[in-house]
Amino acid sequence: MFASLDLSVITASLPFIQTGLLFSLKLTLVAMSGGIVFGTALALARLSGPPWLAWAATTYVNVMRSIPLVMVILWFFLVIPLLTGKPIGAENSALITFTAFEAAFYAEIMRAGINGVPKGQVWAAQALGMSWSQSMATVVLPQAFRAMTPLLLTQTIVLFQDTSLVYAIGAKDLLKAAEIAGKNYNRPVEMYLFVAVLYFAICFALSLAVKRLAGGRR
Repeated sequence: MFASLDLSVITASLPFIQTGLLFSLKLTLVAMSGGIVFGTALALARLSGPPWLAWAATTYVNVMRSIPLVMVILWFFLVIPLLTGKPIGAENSALITFTAFEAAFYAEIMRAGINGVPKGQVWAAQALGMSWSQSMATVVLPQAFRAMTPLLLTQTIVLFQDTSLVYAIGAKDLLKAAEIAGKNYNRPVEMYLFVAVLYFAICFALSLAVKRLAGGRR
C-alpha cells in the first residue's frame, strides 16, 4: 500500500496547505482570545452577578456545552442568513461560532480558577479599600489565570483540533485545503495522510509544551 504512495505531490500542494493552515491557526487564535475574554465575563457573572445575570450565564454555558460543535456551526451558518437576509461567509461564520462556543468551556476553567483563589485575599483587598472590580482585576484574576494556564492551553489544543469541523460549511481550513489539493492532483490519500501527520505534530508539540509548563509550576 505505502509503496504506491506518491509523496512528491506534497511539495506541489504546499501552497494549498499553507493557506489552510494559516486559517486554522487564525481561527484558533481568534476563538481562544475571544473565548477567554467572553468566558471570563461569563464566569464572573455566574459567581458574582445578580441572580438574573447568573442564571443567563449558567444557561448559556450549559446549553453550549450540551450541543455538538458541528451542529452549532451548521445552525449559525444556515440560520443567520435567513434572519438577516444576507450571507456572512463560511470564514466569518466559523470565527463567530467558535468564539461563542469555546467561551462556554473557557468559562468553566476560569470559574474553577477564581474559586481556587482563597477568599481571604479578596477580603484583604476589600479591607484595603479596593472595590469588587478592583480586587478582581488586581488580585483574583491574575492568580486565576496563572493557575489555570495549563488547562487553558490544553483547551486551546482541543480547539485547534476542532477547527477541522469547519469543513462542514466549506471554510478553507487545513482539512479543506487537503481535500482541494487531493482533488487537483488526484492523490487524496497522500494529502489526508500528510495533514494527519501535520495535525499530530502540532498538537503533540503543544502538549509537550503544556506538560513542561505544568511541571514547572509545581
